[in-house]
Amino acid sequence: MDATRSCPDADPDARPDVAPHLLDWYDRHRRVLPWRALPGETVDPYRVWLSEVMLQQTTVAAVRPRFESWVARWPDFATLAAAEDAEVMAAWAGLGYYARARNLVAAAKVVVAEHDGAFPRDEAQLRTLPGLGAYTAAAVAAIAFGQRAVVVDANVERVIARLFAIDAPLPGARVAIRAAADRVTPETRAGDFAQAMMDLGSAICTPKTPSCLLCPLQDQCRAFRQGAPQRLPVKAARKAKPQRHGTIFWLQRGDAVLLERRPDTGLLGGMRALPTGPWSDVAPGLEGAPATADWQMRNITVSHGFTHFDIELSLAVAMAQAHQAPGGLWWPIADLDRAGLPTLFAKAATAVLRRDG
Repeated sequence: MDATRSCPDADPDARPDVAPHLLDWYDRHRRVLPWRALPGETVDPYRVWLSEVMLQQTTVAAVRPRFESWVARWPDFATLAAAEDAEVMAAWAGLGYYARARNLVAAAKVVVAEHDGAFPRDEAQLRTLPGLGAYTAAAVAAIAFGQRAVVVDANVERVIARLFAIDAPLPGARVAIRAAADRVTPETRAGDFAQAMMDLGSAICTPKTPSCLLCPLQDQCRAFRQGAPQRLPVKAARKAKPQRHGTIFWLQRGDAVLLERRPDTGLLGGMRALPTGPWSDVAPGLEGAPATADWQMRNITVSHGFTHFDIELSLAVAMAQAHQAPGGLWWPIADLDRAGLPTLFAKAATAVLRRDG
């Protein structure tokens, strides 16, 4: 074997012979996933796109059942474009980062209205669609259409940082990581290569205890030769997130509970939710209650972490009088799991019902 190929340290501009080894490994060990086409099958761009959006900040285990139920209901761009926003948001509940769901519908409408129901094949055109950033556009171009595109998700980022021993801390290192990924991405089978990188990062090149002895790229990996691959990529120290407080209101009338639809813009936009007062630096008590009632503060709090802050919410419970009809939606409690409450509000509902059950 050529010395400069097997040892990237010998020449900083050398291209490690990654693709042949990795693709050979992938052909034998690829994951079977509901959004992936098996060898010989035609790739469905809709399924590729949907899976990539769902998998952002979400695990494969969490996405798999949600993906399957989603495509059973909305199997293509046309059906998704025609879907009711509230139903889409309810189906997305629990996956987090809810702007993704709104962008899915918006992008599907553009595909149907402006592209005759077919995804653009070009990476630059894909980036013009709502919600398709650099990563998603590259992934769809490579996996769905076989175009050479540089696909870098968290798994690929880790593999590349170790392969080239890029020790600058994130996020600053991402420019060098992408450049290195570009150097090893092949002209052919770019989609398989991207998925192989993802599978390698998921199964072998894991964050804390990489299985280097099983890795098909061990001979090319600088971090392995340096003896501490688990230290890469270097992550910047996390900043403490602000803590906010609020109150969730459970107003019950008979066998139904009052829900509201949150504003389309902002956090959890468009989602059905339990009413809540302001979220602030100090506990707001009963401020913002949806109705005048005999509110009882429960000795229960619900905590949740968002991207930019953590929140702790108290629970206030009351029974509505028959004549009270505040604006909102009275939802059958027995059918509450079909409301599609975001995780934060689902936690609160579970806490109330467990206490009262």
